[in-house]
This record gives sequence, C-alpha cells and structure tokens, in this order.
Amino acid sequence: MSAIPSEVFRYAADPDDHDPQETAEWLDALHGVISNVGRERAHYLIEKQIAFARMHGEHLPFSATTPYINTIPAGDQPRLPGDQALEHRIRAYTRWNAAAMVLRAARETNVGGHIASFASAATLYDVGFNHFWRAPSEQHGGDLLYVQGHAATGIYARAFLLGRLSAPQLDNYRQEVGGNGISSYPHPWLMPDFWQFATVSMGLGAIMSIYQARFMKYLQSRGIAKTEGRKVWFFLGDGEMDEPESRGALGMAGRERLDNLVFVINCNLQRLDGPVRGNGKIIQELESEFRGAGWDVIKVIWGSRWEPLFARDHSGALMRRMMEVVDGEYQTYKAESGAYVREHFFNTPELKALVADWSDADIWNLDRGGHDPQKVYAAYSRAQNAKGRPTVILAKTIKGYGMGEPGQASNANHQQKKMELEQLKTFRDQFSLPIADDQLADVPYLAFEEGSRELEYMRARRSELGGYLPSRRQKAQSLPVPALQAFEPMLKGTGEGRTMSTTMAFVRILGILLKDPVLGQRVVPIVPDESRTFGMEGLFRQIGIWSQDGQKYVPEDARQLMFYKESESGQFLEEGISEAGGMCDWIAAATSYSTHGEPMLPFFIFYSMFGFQRIGDLAWAAGDMRSRGFLLGGISGRTTINGEGLQHEDGHSLLAAAAVPNCISYDPTFNYELAVIIQDGLRRMLTDQEDIYYYLTVMNENYAHPPMPPGETVASDIVKGMYAFRKADAQAGMPRVQLLGAGTIFNEVIAAAELLKQDWGVAADLWSVPSFTQLAREAQAAQRHNMLHPAEAQRVPHVTKLLDDAPGPVIAATDYIRALVNQIHPFVPRRFVVLGTDGYGRSDTRAALRHFFEVDRFWVTLAALNALADEGVLDRRLVKAAIDKYGLDPSKANPMTV
Repeated sequence: MSAIPSEVFRYAADPDDHDPQETAEWLDALHGVISNVGRERAHYLIEKQIAFARMHGEHLPFSATTPYINTIPAGDQPRLPGDQALEHRIRAYTRWNAAAMVLRAARETNVGGHIASFASAATLYDVGFNHFWRAPSEQHGGDLLYVQGHAATGIYARAFLLGRLSAPQLDNYRQEVGGNGISSYPHPWLMPDFWQFATVSMGLGAIMSIYQARFMKYLQSRGIAKTEGRKVWFFLGDGEMDEPESRGALGMAGRERLDNLVFVINCNLQRLDGPVRGNGKIIQELESEFRGAGWDVIKVIWGSRWEPLFARDHSGALMRRMMEVVDGEYQTYKAESGAYVREHFFNTPELKALVADWSDADIWNLDRGGHDPQKVYAAYSRAQNAKGRPTVILAKTIKGYGMGEPGQASNANHQQKKMELEQLKTFRDQFSLPIADDQLADVPYLAFEEGSRELEYMRARRSELGGYLPSRRQKAQSLPVPALQAFEPMLKGTGEGRTMSTTMAFVRILGILLKDPVLGQRVVPIVPDESRTFGMEGLFRQIGIWSQDGQKYVPEDARQLMFYKESESGQFLEEGISEAGGMCDWIAAATSYSTHGEPMLPFFIFYSMFGFQRIGDLAWAAGDMRSRGFLLGGISGRTTINGEGLQHEDGHSLLAAAAVPNCISYDPTFNYELAVIIQDGLRRMLTDQEDIYYYLTVMNENYAHPPMPPGETVASDIVKGMYAFRKADAQAGMPRVQLLGAGTIFNEVIAAAELLKQDWGVAADLWSVPSFTQLAREAQAAQRHNMLHPAEAQRVPHVTKLLDDAPGPVIAATDYIRALVNQIHPFVPRRFVVLGTDGYGRSDTRAALRHFFEVDRFWVTLAALNALADEGVLDRRLVKAAIDKYGLDPSKANPMTV
C-alpha cells in the first residue's frame, strides 16, 4: 500500500514537533498496518506501545477521548434492514402527532407539554421499536425500556398510530381527572398497563436502570428467571447527565460488566434553559467519563451527508474544525441558515474549498448522526451484541428538529407549547405530511388507514419482536404466605429477665421467612454496608452475599463462624456505602412481579435517618411504580441512637413516609407487633397482590417484650394502627387519663402510668399506636364518606371508637416530631396533648436525650397532670409539686430552638 499522503504529514506536524520527518515515518508505518491488517491490529499495537512506555517509567496519562467523529466508520456499518421509505413516513407521522397533542391541548387548557425533546429523539426511538426492542413472549423475556420523561408524547403518538390509544385519549393528554386521559410523563401508577418505569424525575431513571440490569444478573445466577439475552435500554438527555444520580453508579455498571445495559444519551446540546456546555463539548466530556468507568462508548455525531466532505478532506482540517467549535456554536448553527454555517463553520480557505461547489441548501442539509437511521442502527447493533461491559451511545441531535423558526435549536424551545402557522407549514413541508393549508390551523391527527402498507409494516415489525412496547404486567402468580403462628417465638415475648431490640426481632423474622418452602428463595435482604450494625452478619454465611464473580479471595475472617462470604448463588445484596444503590436494588426486586413475572420479597434495611431523607425521591418513584416490599428504618427515632448526634438521629422519616400514598408505615414497639404487621403485609402484597409497600422503623435498644395480649381483635387493631395494651385497674372516683405511645418511647409511657398511679393517684389506660399514619388515613376516609353520604349511618374512625368511652384527657408521646401524631388530632374526642422530639438531635445517653426532648416518663407524667388540671380535675399545685419532685427545670431551653 502507498504511504500516507504528504497532506497527512502536514496535519501531524505542529510547531512543537521537533522532528516532523520522524513523526511522518511513524504515521506511515501505522498507515501500513491499517491498510494491510486492519484497525484492530493497529489499535493492539498502539496499546502495546503505551504499555511498553509505562513499563519504562513514562506515566503521563493518555487521552480518554477520540476525535469528534463517529465511532463506527461508514465501512463497518451493518446494512439497515426494512423499508426505509415506509419508516421515514411513520416517523414523520409520529413527529406530527406528538406535537399535535401538545398544540391542541394548549388551545383549550394551560396543562402544558413538551415538543422539542421528542422532536430531537424521534429517530432514536423509531429504530429501536422497528428493529431491536423485544416484548415479553414465549420465546423471549422482553427488553426493558426506560423512556426519557420529556419524550413521552412521541411514545403516545406511536401507540396511537398502532391503535393502542385513541384520538380522544390524545386530546385528553395531561387531563386525567375525567378518566380518559393520558399522563404527562411515564407514570405506572396512572397508566398501569402501559408504563413500566417512572423516569421523569431527572437522574433517577439512570441509577434505577443500572441496578435493574444488575438485578437481572442476580435473578439469572440464582435460577429464578431467565434473563440472558434481555437488554435494559435507558434514554436520557445530555443535560440530565448533570444529575448526581445519572453518573453516580456508572463505575458500578462497568465493574459489574453489565453487558445487558445500554444508555442512549440524546445529545441535543441543550438543557431546559440553554446550552448544556456552551463553552465546551458535552459529548467529549461524557465519552471520557464513561470510558473511564469501563463502558463501551459509541459516538453517533455526524450523519451520512457529511461523508463526501470527509472523503475530500486529506489534511484533517475538517476534523480539527469540528474539535474547535464549542457546543454553543453548534446550537447556533442549527438556529440559523446554510449561509451562516458556510461563513462561520467553514471559516478558512481550506474549509471553504471543501464546500465551494455546494449550495447553501446542501450545507444546511448536513445532518447530525442522531437523525440518521443508518448511523443509529449501526450503533444499536453494536450495543445489542456487546459482551463484558455496558454500552453508552452518545447521539448528537437538534433540539426541536423540524420545528422551524423560532423553534429549532432555540434556547426557549423546551417550554414551547405553541407553533405559528408558518412554523406548522415548515414542519409539514419538511416531512411531506398530507395536510392541506386550510387544515393546518386545526392541527389534525394523522393516522394510517386500516390495511395500509405503513400500518401493516408497523404491526409486522412489532409482531416479529414479540408484541407492543411499552407494556406493563399488572399481576403475577399469587403466593401463599405463612400464618401468624409461624412467628410464634415473636408472639410469646422475651421471657423473664431477657431483653431484645426490635432490630433483632426483625432478623429472627427474616430467618423464619428464609426457611419458608415457598417464600424462602424469593426473600431479598438488602443492606448498604451496615449489616454488622443491624446484627445481620450471620446471614453472610447462611445465605451468602451475591456476586457474579463468586469469591476470588480468602476473607480475613475465614476462621470465624460468621465470615464474609461472597457467592454466585448468594441471596444477600450488600451494596457498600450507597443508600441510593440499595434502594434501586429494592425497587428492581419490588417490581420484579411486573418486569419479570416473578414476585420477590425484598427487605431493605438502612439507618432510618438516611432513608426517606436521603432517597425520598426514589421512594416516591417506587410508589409510582407500584413496588411491593418492605423498607426498614434501622436505629430509628431521635433518642435511641445515643452518641451518634444530629446528622444521624431521625425524628421525621415516618412523616416523610406518610407523604407517599401507597406506603404503609409503622413504628412498632414490641416483637409481636412487628410479626403481626409483617405477616399482614405479606398477605396483602404477595397473596392479594396489592400495589403497596411498607416502611417499618426498628430500634437498637434492648428491652423486655411482653407476650401478645389476648383478644380476638388485637391483631386486627395492631394493623389498623392502635390497640388497647392495658386498661387501668382504677378505683371509683380516681382521676383517669389515656396514654398513647409508639416505638421505644412507649416504654416511657408505660413507666409514666406507674408514676401517675403511685405518686399522684391517677389511673392511666395504655394504648399502643404502631401507626399514627394508618389511623389518620382511615379516619380521613371515614370523614370523607360521611360528608358525601349524609343520609347513611355515619362511620366512626377507629381511633375515635377506641377513645370515645375512655375517660380523661389523651396524652401521646413518640420519638418523632409532633406533626406525626397530630395527624389524628381532629379525630380524638378528648383534650389532646402531644409530646415529640421536634428540633435537632445531639449526642448523649438515651436518658439525657429523652429528658432534653421532654418525652421521658417524667415529662409524660407532667403532661398528664397538667391536662387534668386544665380540665379542673386536679389542683394546679400538684403540677408544681410534680415539677419539683422530678427535678424539672421551668427555665429549661425549648429543644425546638436550641
């Protein structure tokens, strides 16, 4: 083969090159290898040279980026199958209908919508739907498709063309209250048979998809589901990559070799308000980060119309110019004209010569790779066949592609919800749509007639790929769950002289479930590097920590009984220091009944302070996605984790959990409460298949646990949120109060009842309240029913019914802020006093903290006496006497303000 042309020598040389001739000789040799053996051999030799240099002391880093051109050369592209004329027409109709939904809604309402994002991504989705993404079938488990939230309109538009959605539904886009609408973004809660994954809270889809891909490996290696050959395809925008959740788990995906994962990043160079990297190059930045994390990076930058120019350019001037131009300029080019591009991009004599015989229209038609089906198909083919590592496709597009002026590539186009008539004409003409001038203002939907080639083609493509996507399975097999008596050790109490924490009670319950013949293999324990804190290290050896690599080392504690054991068939997921990662594991397992047809039973236990506070957005998404499973806030409460201080002490996670409509939350005190709640949750989620999940708080404080009180309604009352723990043995005429408590502070409430009786002659009935939230929800439902059915018998809320005949004021104390308890205030038929742990936590002993927050037995006693004095039952001098007797300081600072 001939040597590299002299033009390349000029390109290779630069002012800092002290020996251009030597450089030319090296390049000539490399050119010979490429020409005679191929690029792969040339790459191998370069890598060997780099390794050799490093072995001999040269440790300068090498670039993690490649030139600003396509990763896959034109000569290596596989042939694009199918009828491209039909596919182009289908894409054009989809684009129009996606815009029409928003435009028609904007005429009648103010519900909004987005046009520009899908306009840039239409080809990226269309190629996948036509050629790659498989639906679940007998032959294939189905690929998982995480749609970018702002592109939902395009997915609806395609579903409409296929007859899956109707024109009235499209007209009710973002108008769901009437029952015939479709949701603004992918929301499984609102469209349970359509959307699988909630992705519009930016960044969450990325980390969820990574852990979903990993969980599929888990299911495969444990023999629960066949997931080999299935891919997770996740779509997001380049601006969305700035979210910490988008990038935070990239290294894990590379480390775990998740070759079943594909990221498609729509690099339209614009975020919501302007350029993503106006002064830089986002594609180059992302290439470097993903490659460093161990991903295969495929850049799809330039479309086929650029190839004649690359063929003409023998000096590398075009490639150099592409690297020089920053993203802000590239955005401006596509908002201007061919003449503008000629002047500002082709800005040197050498570059101008390349396009001297091209018209401005030719220059304007130079396309970006993300709009070229051939380029996209080539990238998807390589991703489909990836082995040993995840793939990211960086596809360069134009935001608002085809929207005309001032839509295409304008800074404001993300918010654009209207298009003027001239813009509609430009849109119509660019995509050759059959809409007459006098119809344009009505923005009609376009559809293919039954029997048309286009419709038959669309259906045939999806039939070959197994069916329609997106689509969601709502039910899986119903599983039997153990009866309550299976947890008998928890129902009997700890016995004389023995103590236990509710955390250890949970571990014992987990052990019982792991031995269950039906559920045992479906239990998924998940912990973010705190197993020993929660006393769960015994599970390491018992069920093993899952690792697709097994264990390639002898653990330091191999001689100990509970050594650290990793295994390919392990059941335990130990996520390292990442609550977000653990939560994404949990979501993947908690939605497995839908995504894989295999119901799993995940338990994710974490520091309660680092649960809802840290991963609250994921918890909300979990509700949207109809997750089923248990979250456990360990070391919960403001005062139980003595010594850890302000950042660790939780007084509000239960209130955060209450904000998720289908999250059922409890703060149990005793073992039997925990057992009753978990058993009922198993029934509701696995047998009845309700779309709910549970948040349970468990403590690290050891204390005695009594046996479950007798009575037919105790278990059902525990589930409802409140039951009678003990009625006072009061003498006639004795003052009486009702004491309510939950969690570890209920023990202080029980002790206060003794002080009231012994020191002040006051009788106290004791009520355990495992869930103030469940009480409030049931009461609010009863209140609403009564308002809407005034002529029917009025429903009485559970809390009202229990306290209606109970004399005296009601005092409630918990380890949480007062707002949690005050949810039930409107439904308590007595004077109601609430004690809670409002304010910042701090380090100290439990006793000191409970005194500081005014929730210990002495403050509960004082509150009860004061409430009786307020009602005129006791003399106020007794309140002052109690302050003196218990050494309470009236000048003590308010814990809420210090």
